[in-house]
Amino acid sequence: MKLLFDLFPVVLFFIAYKMYDIYTATAVIIVASITQVLYFYIKNKRVEKMHIITLVLILVLGGLTLYLQDEDFIKWKPTIVNWGFALAFLGSHYIGKKPIIQRMMDQMIQLPELVWGRLSWLWIAFFILSGATNLYVAFNFETDTWVNFKLFGLMGMTLVFIIIQGIYINKYMQESDSEAEGELLLDGNDMDIVDNIKVQPAVTPDTKESKEL
Repeated sequence: MKLLFDLFPVVLFFIAYKMYDIYTATAVIIVASITQVLYFYIKNKRVEKMHIITLVLILVLGGLTLYLQDEDFIKWKPTIVNWGFALAFLGSHYIGKKPIIQRMMDQMIQLPELVWGRLSWLWIAFFILSGATNLYVAFNFETDTWVNFKLFGLMGMTLVFIIIQGIYINKYMQESDSEAEGELLLDGNDMDIVDNIKVQPAVTPDTKESKEL
């Protein structure tokens, strides 16, 4: 549901472009993004940083697109967003105790520190690749192709990457579960050993003499 809500402005942008042109679509995505942020604030009494960043970029780049009648500005928006995230994820390796991806997910899953670091670098690489791919499509193909890529291409790349990430994470989660089961089994065996130890009654000299008599 949240994914659909986040994609709401992009979907309207796509529909408006197919019905009219890039400039109408740009105006629509500006209005849709403002509406999205206002609705989220009214409903939750807070605003997500992602929505604010996206809104500011759309207002600036979309505004320049409409004012200068130059569609190149709005085409830069996905790249700036992705490279901005790459920079933020990279900075979290040197600022703070945990990478951003670990702060976001460590309440849900437990992974070794080394794995969290690898995941963060994978996300950084993915954001850089997404931004570069957007520029390649935007400036080497027709605008119609770029609009299709903006909705379906970038979303498809993200879904594929999330699936690959899930497979990678699952491997280490299974290893952690196996280790936990092994520890429990070891504890159980230790208890069996303790239970099997029989306490021998102490033999005193008096007892021994009584037996001889």
